[in-house]
Amino acid sequence: MPVKILMPALSPTMTEGTLAKWLVKEGDTVESGDVIAEIETDKATMEVEAVDEGKIGKILVSEGSEGVAVNEVIALLLEEGEDASALDGADTSAASTGGAAPAAEAPKQEESKSESAPAKGQAPAAPVSGGDRVKASPLARRIAANEGVDLGKVEGSGPRGRVVKRDVEAAMSSKPADKAASAATSSAPAAEKPAAAPQAPAASGWNPDLTGLPEYEEIPNSSMRKVIARRLTQSKQQVPHFYLTVDCELDNLLATRKQLNEKAGEGVKVSVNDFVIRAASIALKRVPAANAVWTDAAILQCKQQDISVAVAIDGGLITPVIRNAGGKGLAEISTEMKALAGKAREGKLKPEEFQGGTFSVSNLGMFGIKEFSAIINPPQGCILAVGAGEQRAVVKDGALAIATVMSCTLSVDHRVVDGAVGAEFMAEFKKLIEDPLSMLL
Repeated sequence: MPVKILMPALSPTMTEGTLAKWLVKEGDTVESGDVIAEIETDKATMEVEAVDEGKIGKILVSEGSEGVAVNEVIALLLEEGEDASALDGADTSAASTGGAAPAAEAPKQEESKSESAPAKGQAPAAPVSGGDRVKASPLARRIAANEGVDLGKVEGSGPRGRVVKRDVEAAMSSKPADKAASAATSSAPAAEKPAAAPQAPAASGWNPDLTGLPEYEEIPNSSMRKVIARRLTQSKQQVPHFYLTVDCELDNLLATRKQLNEKAGEGVKVSVNDFVIRAASIALKRVPAANAVWTDAAILQCKQQDISVAVAIDGGLITPVIRNAGGKGLAEISTEMKALAGKAREGKLKPEEFQGGTFSVSNLGMFGIKEFSAIINPPQGCILAVGAGEQRAVVKDGALAIATVMSCTLSVDHRVVDGAVGAEFMAEFKKLIEDPLSMLL
């Protein structure tokens, strides 16, 4: 029986996408891990890998097709020993999440994860292995290696028990859930698994009165714009924000930056934003209570500083993540940030490059914005809004002087971080920005 290749869910918010390009044609032979198509989602353009081997029997969705629903059958794969006659009368109806696995690993929404779980009393399929080798997709192996997940302990849900990306992510997500359970009080019921984000309302209900508007051009909302609107509305309605602002003098930092760039190797040019990321990550190390995520069961205090950095792209913005920024130097942060920003603007970020993050930075200083307050990106507890450095009059030793000053505002989820903790973080951040040499130690 031909294997269904399904439209995968390549981001947690994806319900449909555009099949941008087929990289194979009918009759081509593919193996596990081969890239077979490019899919445009609400976040980026991503490659889809095959999770099984066989021959492309029939392509059902043509290139450029928009609004292709997740789990819709986009092609049929002939397995070994099958020929074109097997396609006659083949079932091409959309599969449920509990049916045949899609031909790509992808992060699923929480609903999909629960539906694809084994029925009660039924043992999940064990990962198939050859000798000591666990049968897993290349993407699953790469993520497992990066995140330190033992594939031998992961139960596979792919074809014939193959471990795919969603299985590795499920294994990763179980770790914070266990920590939340141990942190909950003994009188509380069993700890709930922390959700990636609050559930979005079914519809915005926003129907403004357009009476009296002048002539206008209607620009349809993209999938990305809809997701941004929904999540930001959600954050402002459900997250109790408060704000803390400090003014940081930049003259020492600018002088240090100039010296570093003069001595740096070819291709390395450290920016003020790189110093900001470095300072934020060190401040989070010193004030770990600010590096936290809210769940109903417990506050999850993260041990690694994964900094999400807002990058403007056509039609919206996206937040690529500098993983373990607290363990990286300025040159490494600078090189990685440039690469991620370039991929973001080209729409080529992989899900693991923009999902997650424990703390966000949004810098509008390059646009001349003096000061602003950013909206928190759930489930994170804080986001730092960075303004432009400008010359201002300051008082030093009782006399007026001129200094380059940058205003930074921390937006804080009061459920996670109290005022004193936020103030302590901002004091550490200011100290680091004004004494940049301490970041190099």
